[in-house]
Amino acid sequence: MLTIHIDSGDLPLQRVYRWEKECGDRVYLTQPIGGGAALDLTWAQVADQARRLARHLQSYGFPPGARVAILAKNAAHFIVADLAIWMAGLCSVALYPTLQPETLAYILGHSDARLLFVGKLDGWERQAPAVPPRMPKIALPFAPADPELRSLDTILRTTEPLLTSPTRDPDDTALIAYTSGSTGKPKGVVHTFRSIASATRGVAEVLRVTADDRMLSYLPLAHIFERAAVELLSIRVGMRLFFVESQATFLADLQRARPTIFHSVPRLWLKFQQGVFAQVPPERLRALLRVPMLSHVIRRKILRGLGLDRARLALSGSAPIPPSLIQWYRDLGLELLEGYAMSENFAYSHLSLPGRSRVGYVGHPLPGVEVKLSPESEILVRSPGDMAGYFKDSELTRQSYTEDGFLRTGDRGELDEEGRLRITGRIKELFKTSKGEYVAPTPIENALNAEALVELSCVSGSGQPQPFALVLLAEELRRGLAEGTCERAPLDARLTRLLATVNEGLEPHERLAFLVVVADAWQIDDGLLTPTLKLRRDAIEARYAAAVAGWYAAGQAVIWEAEARI
Repeated sequence: MLTIHIDSGDLPLQRVYRWEKECGDRVYLTQPIGGGAALDLTWAQVADQARRLARHLQSYGFPPGARVAILAKNAAHFIVADLAIWMAGLCSVALYPTLQPETLAYILGHSDARLLFVGKLDGWERQAPAVPPRMPKIALPFAPADPELRSLDTILRTTEPLLTSPTRDPDDTALIAYTSGSTGKPKGVVHTFRSIASATRGVAEVLRVTADDRMLSYLPLAHIFERAAVELLSIRVGMRLFFVESQATFLADLQRARPTIFHSVPRLWLKFQQGVFAQVPPERLRALLRVPMLSHVIRRKILRGLGLDRARLALSGSAPIPPSLIQWYRDLGLELLEGYAMSENFAYSHLSLPGRSRVGYVGHPLPGVEVKLSPESEILVRSPGDMAGYFKDSELTRQSYTEDGFLRTGDRGELDEEGRLRITGRIKELFKTSKGEYVAPTPIENALNAEALVELSCVSGSGQPQPFALVLLAEELRRGLAEGTCERAPLDARLTRLLATVNEGLEPHERLAFLVVVADAWQIDDGLLTPTLKLRRDAIEARYAAAVAGWYAAGQAVIWEAEARI
């Protein structure tokens, strides 16, 4: 394997000290504070606050490497807290802000967290009882009002900064990233400063990211992709980060940032497209884009409206994205690049490269990455970003690697003649019909999700004669049905055509028996989606299990679940 050489200057704390010294007056973080206003923090200010907070953390007398947790939505002081934890010789554990209380309690206990940072949250009243009563808690800006939380502002005012610039050994544990739990209890993925620095350096060099780039941080920083591609990448190159105030201000925050690099997950790329279609129907948009004198103007107007007119790189990750959606953005002049990686390799595996990408493929291996396929077509990857292991689970760590050191991804795939990788499904998501035939749900879901009227779908049918699909309609259609401004009959016809079209491309045993239009949106809070908007298949199937027999008995192509609620 080609390794990525790192020296002390590649490690994140040393990068921060470099920017503090070389360009301390340059703005690093821009945080919305309400009313359209924003607070700018320079590199010198971020470093000073991290130094003060690190000295405060040292006052607790925690042993070296002790875990400190952060429960917060994305904000500037999430990164300040992360840097302070590292300066204090400790290990960072970032938690999804939407965690259910039982999951929060599990992770705090499993990680042996000694202290909790609490930031902007929507559900702290439910979550607070899950925190051990004697655990110290520090309130970051915008945290919920709670007398049990010690204010960061007070700490910064009353604590002198560290006068030295503490460093960490490359093989020290930097962070434990707990997975979103789509396949059971969250697992603690351990990463060292070496693995995170190697991955970040590789991405920065491949994509030629510089201090002149800008990014918007809005996906959960507890997710490894946001941690790697936003936080650590910004620290690596010294670029500016902007944050989102709320979902309601997202567009304004995006317009403020005008990012040169923008990343998202497939569901949000689809929502952006649907927002455009709400203004200009797809047929009319296609017609306008065919007019030579208008096409350039229309493309620029759409991208400017999305806040992406200055984006030189657009990335999609975390879940499969329909090839037709990638092509739609490329037709607008935005070369949407799909990537593929895992928490276990610090989001450093495969990426579609500008000018070398192929729609439907997640790209080439990144520098230093090796990939091969098992006899069962499982994707096996060896990466410089590979984890040190699963926290407190050496047996699971052993099982997750082949004897020659390749990570078992659990994904099925294939390689083209240029070495580009295509994901064809999950090994564990395969299910068998009553006829003894295996069905891979992901490719079928991608075909369904490519249709503009579908927001999400879930293919199921284990033990049944044929599979079926649960379908969540696009938000504007759900709203129109609820308000009576949208009729059901045309949707029935479109869904029937969609079913026939998708089935034409499937093997006989894969063809869907029917589509079920679900009544209520799948949400993170109800446990049907992970914090990164992936399907929790077991939870979704359990929710509708009692109705499945009746659906098969109905013999209809399109079934409206809980019709009275729509």
